[in-house]
Formats: sequence, structure tokens, C-alpha cells
Amino acid sequence: MNLVRQFADIGRNDLETAGGKGANLGELTGAAFPVPPGFVVITDAYRTFVRVTGIGPAIIEAAGTDTDDPVRLQSAAETIAGLFARSPVPDAMAAEILAAYRGLAPDHAQHSRARVAVRSSATAEDLADASFAGQQDTYLNIRGDDELLDAVRRCWASLWTARAIGYRARQGIAPDQVSLAVVVQQMVESEASGVMFTANPTNGRRDQTVIAAAWGLGEAIVSGAVNTDDLVVDGTGRVVERRTADKAVQTRYVDHGTAELPVPEDRRRLAVLDDAAAAELATLGSRVSAHYSAPQDIEWARRDGEFFLVQARPITALPEETGEVPSRWEVPRANSWYFRASIVEQLPDPLTPLFGDLINGAVSRSLTGIFAELLGAEALPPGAMTFPMINGYAYYAYEISAFGRVLTALPSAMKAITGQAGFVERWRDDAHPAYQRIVADWTARDLSRLASADLYDGVAELLEAGATYYTVVQTIIPPAASSETALASFYDRVVRREGDPPASTLLLGYDSLPILAEKSLYDLASWAAERPELKEWLLNDQATHEPADADEFRTRFHDHLARFGHTTYNLDFASPVPADDPDPVLDALRFFLTGRGTDPHRRQADAAARRDRLVREIGDRLDPVRRSVFNRLVSQAQRFAPIREDALADVGLAWPRLRQLLAELGRRLVRDGVIDGTDQVYWLRDVELKDWLSGVALGSRTDEIAKRKAVWRGQRLATPPQMLPDNGWAKLFARWMPAVSGNETGPVLRGIGASAGSVTAQARVLGGPADFGQLEPGDVLVASITTPAWTPLFAKASAVVTDIGGPLSHSSIVAREYGIPAVLGTGSATRRIRSGERITVDGDAGQVTLIEQADPATPATAERRRSLVPVIAGVAAAVGVGALVFRRLRRRKAARG
Repeated sequence: MNLVRQFADIGRNDLETAGGKGANLGELTGAAFPVPPGFVVITDAYRTFVRVTGIGPAIIEAAGTDTDDPVRLQSAAETIAGLFARSPVPDAMAAEILAAYRGLAPDHAQHSRARVAVRSSATAEDLADASFAGQQDTYLNIRGDDELLDAVRRCWASLWTARAIGYRARQGIAPDQVSLAVVVQQMVESEASGVMFTANPTNGRRDQTVIAAAWGLGEAIVSGAVNTDDLVVDGTGRVVERRTADKAVQTRYVDHGTAELPVPEDRRRLAVLDDAAAAELATLGSRVSAHYSAPQDIEWARRDGEFFLVQARPITALPEETGEVPSRWEVPRANSWYFRASIVEQLPDPLTPLFGDLINGAVSRSLTGIFAELLGAEALPPGAMTFPMINGYAYYAYEISAFGRVLTALPSAMKAITGQAGFVERWRDDAHPAYQRIVADWTARDLSRLASADLYDGVAELLEAGATYYTVVQTIIPPAASSETALASFYDRVVRREGDPPASTLLLGYDSLPILAEKSLYDLASWAAERPELKEWLLNDQATHEPADADEFRTRFHDHLARFGHTTYNLDFASPVPADDPDPVLDALRFFLTGRGTDPHRRQADAAARRDRLVREIGDRLDPVRRSVFNRLVSQAQRFAPIREDALADVGLAWPRLRQLLAELGRRLVRDGVIDGTDQVYWLRDVELKDWLSGVALGSRTDEIAKRKAVWRGQRLATPPQMLPDNGWAKLFARWMPAVSGNETGPVLRGIGASAGSVTAQARVLGGPADFGQLEPGDVLVASITTPAWTPLFAKASAVVTDIGGPLSHSSIVAREYGIPAVLGTGSATRRIRSGERITVDGDAGQVTLIEQADPATPATAERRRSLVPVIAGVAAAVGVGALVFRRLRRRKAARG
């Protein structure tokens, strides 16, 4: 009948004949791996058995039961099991199976005592994309002809267990399309056994092998009855992690089958594998992975010091590889201070390699240029200010010796803080138009006609222009911050009465680019809502027939993106902007279409009316002297209120074109075989790109890029210190940083109370625009930062919590416009808060309570902290911080003297 195949005659392509287990065991045998001998009763044997016995129609009828009813599923399984139990294996088929069985023990006197494992081998199991492992049955320690034939029938019947019927139904696999092979394999009376993953399933690292080991047979591990020794072995064979368990039970042979027996006391806490054995096993696993060109989930056994493989299958759902999480933060130069402030607030993640290489020089040059204006061309030596990465994160680096020279800039710094240096005019009349001209120049060029070197020059020029513009924008922050701080201080001390709103209320209701973008999107949604077919088409994600207004909508939406689509979610140019990934903007538009969003025109008008009314009422009740001061401070603060958002929103003007230039370079790199996809261009190093431009044959960089991505993912899990080195100076500067250390424990996270009010709601942690669709109305928005591009989300959120930010950050300003609480600069909110967790956001106290972790007996300590970094960010991060610190030190010294 030819219904039995030896392992040596089967390979990985025989899935339909031998099932997943049989095909893999045959493949391993053919590749000379240590596999105990065996054979496969092929799938045609199952079909022949069902046909000859006539039980097929009854199986199909029983298997068509209601898969949502566990009682009916179980009844169907019992009915089918009875059919198999009552149907003997046809004589010719039985003879062929028993002949193969005798071949496992050539001595006829021994074959009846040969122990074998009889395992189901389904055609859909042990595949990379559909793991059916464990859905069918296995029978161990089978001996003799009768036991073997009975075990084969029970394996066939296990194709129709209640669990298997329900599982296949959920996978959409029809009952008449399945079959089953049966693996019969000589058993290894193992002293130890276990499971090995040739890639780490927790972090995806392909250079780590994870091993679980126990005494006896592997059945105790599969059933979960025993604690296992767990080891991690790195690519060099070194055991980097080890946990030795108390192994109370083990699976051993008994007369028939197996049983769980106690482990002798002297072996319970003894390591199953020493380091040498673990390294040997990991090496064997690496060979199997290399053979399959994919990480493998391997079952192994050990007898008399020799390893055997009893199964291998692809690892399913392996996460992307993640490198080590940094724990040491060593500074590149001991003579410098390193700050995460200013532009770094727009770079919450580790930098991608190409951006990191290029941005360092661009920021350093722009800072040097602005200081040359303030202090003179010779004031600071080359390299005194840089923008390096530490564990992938960007830091401002300032030589300590340079701070002494900064003291001479105090007059200029004070002018900047009081708004007397013309920085606003410089931004509006010079820097912004110059930036627009550079972007327009590169936008007008046909990229397909440019040489690759010209494309690279465009990337460098646009990034340089963006960094220069950002540095000028930072000079606007001191007057904006100082004017708001002066107003708030005067208002709180000599004007505010009980029941009066905070001073920030007097600064709301003005237009800024983020607010104009929101109004533009709302107006587009309102226009679409008046067209029922268009509205339905948009709400159904363009899945229905295209309505007549679709083209006009596209034109209007394109116009919106042309004006506002350059705002950045993250300044790293590897992150998309709305212009080239408009899905988050469309999600916000759909939210407005549902009628759940508030009208920004009405909200702004109400805020403006309240603002003007309060200013009049307060002025009317003050005496002439206080009224004069109050009016002057209000006027100054209101002048600057929208300017910062306008300026910051245009930092990304170059980013859409910048990304197009890089995409064109990426296409050419793909053509030359350097990278596999255009997006991989961001993961090249600048030196590699320059070598390629100069004609060097780089070869494929794909493997190296995969390693860089893994390192980046590990770095992203770290909480970077706000200042380095972490010493007494760091503690002195801590109060000026835009976030706390991030090392707090307990149920309360403290930060900056940036918008008043208190809300208890479900948290939603968003890593970037790809997650925006997860935010439900009423959720607390939790993010590392928010930039102007995040503004549409505030219409849904009930509160905002960030890792980084201060009173003048985007999150703060927009949260006040929306009237929702905000706590910023917590340092670790995105790492300590889980999506779906209920939290309380107290914008007055500047704290977030993790309700599920809170101890009600422990009172919270109200704390409202104002960060001064926005006042002294960018250029002022050197001038202001350095000057203020040295001035304080001088005062202390004078006081002691």
C-alpha cells in the first residue's frame, strides 16, 4: 500500500504527506542531526482508513457543530472518538505499520519491547504562520503491536478533539480539507530534556538562545507540571543568564505510558545543564537555525551526555530584535556638561544613525553662530558646544570652561529675556523668510534629474537650515517665558482673589498655527458632513463606492496638508510628517465628522471673550498704579502668547522635501543592492553614504542595519538622565530641567502642573502617529512629548501627561486652550503607565496618581514645579543657565565672605 515512510525518505517539502512534525523530523534526519530513528504513517493512510471503514460522512456531520457551544463541541468529539475506537485498522495497512515498527528493533525478540512515541502530525501544524502545535495528541512509551495500532487510531481520532474542531473552525479550515499523519519514533530514555528557542522570544534577539531544562522526559515541561531551569546563552556560547529551579517532579517511564514521579532530594536544586553542556546544546540549535534559515523552537533530550532532537518548528510571533537596555551613561568628555533640553524636547527617542550623524554638526554650527553674534566671533573656541549622542540620545554638550566666558553675555541674555534684543523681529523678518526660500529652492528641483551627490547636498542644506531656524526660534522663548512668568507672579501676588482663574486664562483665545490647522480641519469636516455620501465614504475608510465629491475633497485635503502638513511628530527625519503620512490627520477629521469634537471657532471665541472680560474687570477694580503695571504685563504677555507656537510649528518646513530627497537616495541605494527598502536609508551612517557617493562598492548593509535597529529598540526602553555626569552639579541643575529624573517609585508621578484641573480616566500611552488611532474620546493622552502635529488629539483627550515638557511647551499651551489638565515633565510616564490603566491627573498639584498601585493610606504631596528651561533653552541654555548658576555661586560666596 506504501502508506509508511522512513524519516530518511522525508524532507521539509513533504508537509502534505508527512504533516508538520514528520516533515521536520525527516528534514533533520536528512541533514544528519541527532534524531532518534522513526517513520511516518502518511496522510493517505488516514484517508484510506476513513474510506475503507466508511466513517467519513459521520465525521463530517459531527464536526459541523456549533463552535461557540463547548458542550456540543465535546459531544461531537466523543462521537467521533467512538467511531475510531470501533473501527479496526485494515489488515494490509496494519501489516505495513508493524513491519516498519520491527525495523526500529531488527532483533525480532526485542521489537515487542521497543519503546516508541506516537505523535500526531497535522498538515497545518508546526508552520511559521499557523502554529497548531498541541492541538492533537501524543502517546509515549508505547510497546507492542496492539498498543502501537491503538495509539495510531487514537492519534487519528485526536484530529477531532473538541479543542481541535473549534480551533480549525476559528481558522476557517473546512472539516473535509484536513488529514493527519502519525509519527512513530524510538524513544530516548532521557536523563534530562527540555525546550530550546534559538532566538530570545522575549526580546527577539537572534544572538541569544533560551533553554528550559528539567530532569526526565519532556512531558512534564509540556504539561507545565515542573519548574524548569532557565538559561540564556549568547552567540559566543557564554551563559549570560541562569535561573536554577526547585524541580519537584519529573516524567518517567512506567509499565505502560509515563507518570510524574518525585525528583530525588539531592537533584531537585541541582542544575540540569552546566555551562559547557548549555553551550553545546546552543551550538546544536544554531546549526538547526542555519539549516532552516530561521529561528527554531526545538524539543531536545539528553541521555548519557548525548543530545537528541525530537522536534523543531519555526518560532511563531517572534518580536523584533531588541538590544540591551543601557544602564551606564558615560559621557564622551569629562570636561563638559550634558543637558537634555531645548531642541532635545523634540527628540524623545534615540536618534536614527543618519540623523544623529548629520544633526550634531548642524546644531553645533547654528549655536556657534548665534553665540558669535552675542559674544563676538572669538568668544568661544571651536568644539566648545556640540550635540553628541549618549546611548543614542541627543544631548547638548558644553565645555565647563566655556561657562566662564558666558558670564560676559549677561547683558545680552537679559535683553533677550526682557524682549529688548529684537529677537522676535529677527525671527519674523529674517530667519523665517530665509528658511522659506531655501525650502522653496529645493522644492522646485526635479529630484529624478539630480545626481546622487546633489541629493545628499540638499539633505545637508535643508537640515542645516532647519537647525539654524530652530536656534533662532529658541531666542523667542526667553521673552515669551519671562513675560508670562512676570504676569503670573504679579497676578498671583497682588491681583488674584479667591475664585479668580489662573493668569494663563488671560493669554488664551489667540490664533496660532496649530489652532489654525485645527480650525482648517474642522471646517473641512463640516463641509464633508453636509454631503451624506461623502461623509459615509470617509467614515468607512473609503471602502464604499466613491462619491461624486471625492475629487473635491482630495483637493481640499491636499490644500490643508500643503499648508500644515510639515509639522513634525518627532524632529528625527526618519519619522513621517502629516504631508507624507496623513492617516492621523484623517482620523482626526473622521472624529469631527462623528460630531463628537468641539467647534474650535466657538471654543476660541469663548476663550477670547472671557479673556477680554477678565482683563477689563480686573483693570477696573485695581488702583491706578497696579492697573498700569497689570496692563503693561498683560499686553507684553499677550503679544508673545501665540508667537512661540507659530515659530515652532514651522520648524519642520523642510522635512517633507528632506524626506523626499532621502527617499530618492534610498531608491538608488536599493538599486545598487546596498539596502533592501528605501526606509533603510535612515539607518545608514553618514560615512557609508559618503563612501557610496564616492563610488565605493559597499555591498549589502541589510544585516548591519538590522543590528542597529535592535540596538535602537533597546535604547528606546531606557530613561535617559536629564543631565550628565550624574553628580552634585546634576542635582543643582535638576530644578531647571524639563523633566524629573524618571527614577521615582511608588504610585505618584510628579511633574509640572502646566494646565489646571483634575481628571480621573483611562490612560492611553502613544508612542507616535502610528498609535494615534488608539486614543478614544475621554482617554488621558500619555506621550513622551507632544508637538504641534499632535494638536488634533487634544480634542479627544480628557487630560495630558508627558515625560518631557514645561509651562511653555506645546502640551501646556494647547491643554490650556482646550481647558484640560496637564502634568508634564514626569520623566517616565510612558514607561510606568500602562494603556487602559485608570489614573488621576492633577494639574494643580503637578502629579499623576496610578490608582491601581496607590496606597490609600499614603497622602499625596501637592507639588507644582515650574521648569525654567523654556526660559533659557537653546542659545539661552548656555547663556542663561550658565550665567544664573555662576551668579548664584557668586552670591553664596559673597554671603559667606
